[in-house]
Amino acid sequence: MMSMPGPTHAQQLLSLLARTSFRLGQFKLSSGGTSDYYIDCRTTTLHAEGGWLTGHALLELLEEKGIDAEAVGGLTMGADPIVSNVATASAWHARSRPGAPLLHGFLVRKAEKAHGTGRRIEGFCREGARVVIVDDVCTTGASTINAIEAAQEAGMTVAAVVCIVEREEAGGRPAVEAAAKGAPFLRLFTADEVRAEHVRQNSATD
Repeated sequence: MMSMPGPTHAQQLLSLLARTSFRLGQFKLSSGGTSDYYIDCRTTTLHAEGGWLTGHALLELLEEKGIDAEAVGGLTMGADPIVSNVATASAWHARSRPGAPLLHGFLVRKAEKAHGTGRRIEGFCREGARVVIVDDVCTTGASTINAIEAAQEAGMTVAAVVCIVEREEAGGRPAVEAAAKGAPFLRLFTADEVRAEHVRQNSATD
């Protein structure tokens, strides 16, 4: 008898996000608005298993969409663990599948350093390189756009933009798409999907 395939990395990540990163209540957002829920993806992306799942789920999404890039990066600090997880996952894939591409990482500072080289981008940075910009949660898209513009100013081409959770509000998607100049904007999950999984988990334990 053939065994049934287990849950995908994305399915496992959704379950963990709903359990560890999603909260219902009244919250003030960084955008200035309020919401009846809050998602702190860092409790998942910095989780030992969550980091593994994040890296592999995002890498598989990029492969599924045929995104060709040399590096992955984003604005500190929400993107920090995502960048490291995806880069490490790409190295694991390359070892198990010879010829699979490596995705190096870079981080974008919120402002240029006032000392040393004065760089705003740390890690991979090469003019003409195709890169993927990542973020944890997209609401207005401000932090994502900040990273996009920094990469473009460094002479890199944005091949795609990816967030773990899209809130689908406040005009975030069109603003990000405009800044990315035609590059696709991808997501792993919508906030509604994370909420539904959170409610399902809590209903199952009642």
